[in-house]
Amino acid sequence: MWFSFWKPRDRFSLDELRYLTDQLVKVQIVNEVNKDFVIEALRSIAELITYGDQHDSTFFEFFMEKQVMGEFVRILKVSRTVSVSLQLLQTISIMIQNLKNEHAIYYMFSNEHMNYLITYSFDFQNEELLSYYISFLRAISGKLDRNTISLLVKTHNDEVVSFPLYVEAIHFAFHEESMVRTAIRALTLNVYHVGDESVNRYVTSAPHADYFSDLVTFFRKQCINLNALVSDTMKNLGAESAETTTLISAAVDEIEDSLYYFSDVISAGIPDVGKLITDNVLQLLIFPLLLPSLTRKAVEGVQIGAATSLYLVCCILRIVKIKDLANTIAAALFCPLDAVVPKFGSKPNGYTSLCAFEHESQPPDSNNLTKADAGILRVDVTNLSSSPQIHSADVPRENDCCDFHLSLREALISYITSGDDVQVAGSLSVLATLLQTKGCIAEMQISLHLLLITVSLPNSTSVKLTQLFLVAVSDQICTFVELDESTLDALGILPQRKQHKKLLLQALVGEGLGEEQLFSSEGGSSRDGIEFGSELDSCLRKLKEQYGVACSFLEVRASPRVHRFQVLDALVSLFCRSNISAETLWDGGWLLRQLLPYSQAEFNSHHLKLLNDSYKNCASALLKETRGIWPDLLITILCDEWKRCKRAIEASSPRKEPKCILLSSPKFSSEDGITSDSSFAAGQRMCELVKVFVLQHQLQIFSVGRSLPEKPPINPPADVFENSRAQSAGVDSSGPKLGTELRLVDAVPCRIAFERSKERHFCFLAISLGASGWVVLAEELPLKEPYGVVRMVAPLAGTDPKVDDKHSRWMHLRIRPSTFPFVEPARYGAYGKAKTKALVDGRWTLAFRDEESCNSALSMVSEEISLQSNEVERRLKPLLGLETIAESSNSSLGPPKATSSYSILSNSL
Repeated sequence: MWFSFWKPRDRFSLDELRYLTDQLVKVQIVNEVNKDFVIEALRSIAELITYGDQHDSTFFEFFMEKQVMGEFVRILKVSRTVSVSLQLLQTISIMIQNLKNEHAIYYMFSNEHMNYLITYSFDFQNEELLSYYISFLRAISGKLDRNTISLLVKTHNDEVVSFPLYVEAIHFAFHEESMVRTAIRALTLNVYHVGDESVNRYVTSAPHADYFSDLVTFFRKQCINLNALVSDTMKNLGAESAETTTLISAAVDEIEDSLYYFSDVISAGIPDVGKLITDNVLQLLIFPLLLPSLTRKAVEGVQIGAATSLYLVCCILRIVKIKDLANTIAAALFCPLDAVVPKFGSKPNGYTSLCAFEHESQPPDSNNLTKADAGILRVDVTNLSSSPQIHSADVPRENDCCDFHLSLREALISYITSGDDVQVAGSLSVLATLLQTKGCIAEMQISLHLLLITVSLPNSTSVKLTQLFLVAVSDQICTFVELDESTLDALGILPQRKQHKKLLLQALVGEGLGEEQLFSSEGGSSRDGIEFGSELDSCLRKLKEQYGVACSFLEVRASPRVHRFQVLDALVSLFCRSNISAETLWDGGWLLRQLLPYSQAEFNSHHLKLLNDSYKNCASALLKETRGIWPDLLITILCDEWKRCKRAIEASSPRKEPKCILLSSPKFSSEDGITSDSSFAAGQRMCELVKVFVLQHQLQIFSVGRSLPEKPPINPPADVFENSRAQSAGVDSSGPKLGTELRLVDAVPCRIAFERSKERHFCFLAISLGASGWVVLAEELPLKEPYGVVRMVAPLAGTDPKVDDKHSRWMHLRIRPSTFPFVEPARYGAYGKAKTKALVDGRWTLAFRDEESCNSALSMVSEEISLQSNEVERRLKPLLGLETIAESSNSSLGPPKATSSYSILSNSL
């Protein structure tokens, strides 16, 4: 009964905090006996201090008065168990994260208690303890500002001489656990973004500056590990597993996370950090690994493959926003491989000095830049006033030792003309990235100045220049180019729009050739080589002086217009290749539209002939698809791909990220039950063909200077003919539905077994309606002749009807799926592999009463397939240009067979 005289303490009261503190002071040693009480006391104190920070300031005043932080440190010293250390770190982390009062934070960070805990020798073999410690460090960094950071550093003569938080944190910067690395990166960014000059000098002084070079070294290791995964996948073509894809995807994510961290560090604005990272990236990664990998030859010591190298170059240019780094990489593309490899310790396999090439001391003939056989593309420029004659690509042979004396720019172009799909995609991505590399320097004032000058010019000149003024203005408003335009021009990828802007500027300031070239018919690139004093010239000299890398003399002397036509010729050659995926060809189409957004002037007759021949071949192949397995979906797919392709090549930026170079789209294989002769495989091939045809057709429109229509030019659906089987059966445009009635006109009785020993009797009917068609099995209604109820429906197209070789009354039909993931992705899961059973072809074997009935059914199926194909062909006629293509196609296709009055209808179509 005496317990009732004691009043219980309120849990969230100052008395409770006082009691817990008093009990904690009495603890002289922490062992297994009292550890539970200590842990609970620490947890409760954190809860009370957090509560008091929001409701009652006296809580934290008591905390300071009793110097509880000192008690925490003492408890850590006398503790013999890991669990107490865990709770102590968690307690302080919770308090730091939740305290809102600035004075409370200042107290927490003062008196060196935090630095003592930061430098305490915890047993980090315990992973849980390490996790709590890292969280503790990150919590501290989250409260850093110009005032609080001074409480955690030691200074001498206004210079920081000790910063335990930063020093201890970077010890774990390269920990094997990614979560630890991420936390440390967040902590360092919090430090860098404080903006304290003395701290910035500390982190960039020796030995702490080594952290930045160690970052690049660690990143290099990540790149090599990624390449190992990619190489294993390349060696085992067709055996790519979901696990391998997941590993590559995870490695790619880590690569990009590291690059974004580089970018965030640079954005903090710490002096010299950008230069530190640039120099290390160039000397540890770009020059010794990535650039040598761009050659088509193996190089000793190089541990990065071409595909991985192309991906990494794209990522570095896109993510790390350092102007010097981007310009240096771009300038290095003018250097031959043998200028990079010997400098950084690798020698080409089979390297020989006997291979003839142009040295700097041997300038080429000024009248002909095609003397060097090492050139990827041969361009006769004996008279630059006329259009250059671009010949077929002189692709280096596999045993051509001069491969090492080609410039890296030419190596990129060689991938476009003769590389595999991954190499082409990577090369296009590099060029697109160089084209899209942007900074943040607006030039609107220049455009306004141009307007004032234009208005003051004589009318004859003003009218011409005003026509292009809006082009210059639009570029200045929305394009903030980081790569110098002289670099893009020398690479051959300066967009025509920017060329005109450049010449417009020259014309307005009175440079003689500016206006002449602006309105000339051969385009606007500079006639001379790299301009002395330009940013590119400065980068090339820096490459030689600082890194010992010399550029190719041929590259420097060549006109940018020559390089431009090499790129254009390579793209035209790419569009004529049949071993490159449609998605990659679309990337090439985007690059072409960037270079030539509104003019066909730079296409010569050779280009037009190549594009036209390739288009005709593609159109002929597409025409055959009207009599293939999927004609009913051909127009739907074509219309969809037309819109997608138009959006893709007219987009302001590439539609795919660099990671797509390494992560190919998932495809169905034999493991999924899909064989090469299946209807689904045929559907894949048709979709690929449609994509290529759409691009080829849009290039035809583009090559004559016309704008692309929103929809493909196809004929509308035809009306249903009165004597068609669809109308006789009473089938509308939605097609026959299960359980509905229809007239069994021309239906042929048959038997079929869908289960062993369970034959069923049906009436078989083939129906076509426009571009659609079906084969139907219906049960006859004895009391309602000649009607029947639909029991089975399958697509007509792709049935491939055949009479059995041994049983003349049997007819075999292939039953393909009604659609596939390319048309309805949701139906087959996110990646189209959720319901692979729905993709496998079925088989019907129909048994008829006699041979005559079987032949009648065969004839009916053939006639309806022919009607369906003819309707698809008729609708595609404006698109395909059948008048010129059909003659070559019909000879191989042969006339459709028909054995009844329906042949008259077929011929009339």
